[in-house]
Amino acid sequence: MLVERPKSAENIGPIKIYYPQRIIKLGSKSPTLSALNFPKESLNHILKDLSIIIPIKNENIRLFDNVIRSIPSDCHIIVVSNSNKEKCEKEMELIEDFHDTTRDPIIFAHQRDPSIGSALENIGYTSILDNGLVRNGKGEGLIIGLLITKYLRRKYVGFVDADNYMPTSIYEYVLDFAIGIAMSQTPYSMVRLLWKYKPKAVGDKLHFEKWGRVSRITNKYLNLLLSSLLGYETSIIMTGNAGEHAMTMELAERLSYASGYSFEPYQLIHMLESVDDLDLEEDVEIFQIETLSPHMHENKGEEHIKDMILSSLSTIYHSRLSNKKLQEKIIKELKEKNILRDDKPPKNIIISPIKDINAKGFINSVKRESDIFMELR
Repeated sequence: MLVERPKSAENIGPIKIYYPQRIIKLGSKSPTLSALNFPKESLNHILKDLSIIIPIKNENIRLFDNVIRSIPSDCHIIVVSNSNKEKCEKEMELIEDFHDTTRDPIIFAHQRDPSIGSALENIGYTSILDNGLVRNGKGEGLIIGLLITKYLRRKYVGFVDADNYMPTSIYEYVLDFAIGIAMSQTPYSMVRLLWKYKPKAVGDKLHFEKWGRVSRITNKYLNLLLSSLLGYETSIIMTGNAGEHAMTMELAERLSYASGYSFEPYQLIHMLESVDDLDLEEDVEIFQIETLSPHMHENKGEEHIKDMILSSLSTIYHSRLSNKKLQEKIIKELKEKNILRDDKPPKNIIISPIKDINAKGFINSVKRESDIFMELR
């Protein structure tokens, strides 16, 4: 694969954020003056140490089927469901059939499984619990996926969504993750994907938009925050809501996270706020890679969009790095879009790092007690 060579970057203390790099070609024989070449075989050692976490909640089962079949076979797939009982049973049947056919390793967990809640309570990791069960929320489900990755002792972790109408694009996404990791010069790296286009059906045609409504807004305010820190204007952040992203576990297990849809933007906020407290021996590198494949997913309605915008901007508003002028702009934005219900956005629930958790003991406890946790090797 050919990818643009790293362009200029913004340095904020020990954090280096690169401007987006385009995937130029999916297959290539040699590098060029402007592009690096990563043959698939050169990435295999990374893929073999990479877990891919797929959160799912009542998604179209055919889309989900195609998603898991698009992930490179070297990777370990982790599915974390928050679906209702009927959908959950179908997901488990599909996963068993997938494993019987492919022999690819895959793990299935349900985030509301009482066995998971009980095991977390027993080890004192309660920041994702509510009344003994894992809270509803995408971020909470992804934390379970991170704990499973830690249990598997994988070095890298990636996240992809289950509602992709072009699931074969996920094959590229995973290779893009590996490319970003391969480019990094530090054990603390993150790869955030920027979709080339986000097609939408308009009448009987597809309209290829560059930005989704949530991403456009989140990126704007993250860049305003970054500009205030740098002392000059920047537009470097283009992946504020990057659901498709990857990290080294050396970084992932040290981060705090935010609940629900704040999971992705809060990663950036937390690193900017707390990088000196993360016990890092080297700098952090954040790569933004523009995919060759477009991304088309299910339309979940206006309320879903509003919830994502509110969660994302709440993360920025309540950051200790945010100044009064930026907060006033966020309030104005939310009021103009008829999203704000109170005087200011609610604070996000913050989830503790998983670094000190005995993941093997946690998962072994769940396996002993649960009748819906599946580990297929």
